[in-house]
Amino acid sequence: MTNISTIKAAAEVFFRGDIIAYPTEAVFGLGCDPDNELAIQKLLSIKQRPAHKGLILLAANYSQLLPYIDDCVISRDHHLEVLSRWPGAITQVLPANKNISPLLCGNFDSIAVRITDHEDVVALCQQTNKPLVSTSANLAGQKPAITWQQVEQQLGDKIDFILKGKTSGLSKPSTIINGLTGAILRK
Repeated sequence: MTNISTIKAAAEVFFRGDIIAYPTEAVFGLGCDPDNELAIQKLLSIKQRPAHKGLILLAANYSQLLPYIDDCVISRDHHLEVLSRWPGAITQVLPANKNISPLLCGNFDSIAVRITDHEDVVALCQQTNKPLVSTSANLAGQKPAITWQQVEQQLGDKIDFILKGKTSGLSKPSTIINGLTGAILRK
């Protein structure tokens, strides 16, 4: 795991409204504060990603996701199913809280969320006590970066901080499922 002083430095960048690159389970991600509209706009601009697609939130625990999802509409049985799939490389699409930035959801009334087990992301989310916006570290249409060196090469002059850790080594990005039905949206 990355040392705590580096995690604290990344958290300062996060709270400043700037963009961080960080390792996830399979690829590097680009992220920012999900409550900072200007930071989200900056991230979308850097990546050249259309806002209608929406973004993923990564969290250290379920309570960090509660301000962003509409937990009240999830039945007890579905709630248990959703929680049983985490932590790990499964992103679940759940009903979105109406009060969040529309940039997080894109054209959807749901939001993609994941409780990760990647130590660096968990440490950063614990340090900020918030989830982290997540999208792959690459320009739209390019291959996602799998090392911090690739991030630096492709996006180094555009982003504000690179957490120079390693991915968990998975061969492909997280599976995305509908958290309520279990339907696979991306394998």
